[in-house]
Amino acid sequence: MGYVLRVRLASFFAGAAVASTAGLYILYKDYKLAHHSISDQMKLLHDSLDERVSALEKLKETEVPQQPVEATE
Repeated sequence: MGYVLRVRLASFFAGAAVASTAGLYILYKDYKLAHHSISDQMKLLHDSLDERVSALEKLKETEVPQQPVEATE
């Protein structure tokens, strides 16, 4: 009876080890996918903001500086 119990326990722990390894691999892949997705979104937002800032800087450079009108008495 002791031999059968040892075989069953060994099989159980081997199955648990395989299942936990598979679970960790799936979690790792899910984490990498989420990280990549968030990185892409942040890159798009950063690029969009860069374009807007560049457009504002160009607008500021092309704007003619206005001379203050001096009041004469």
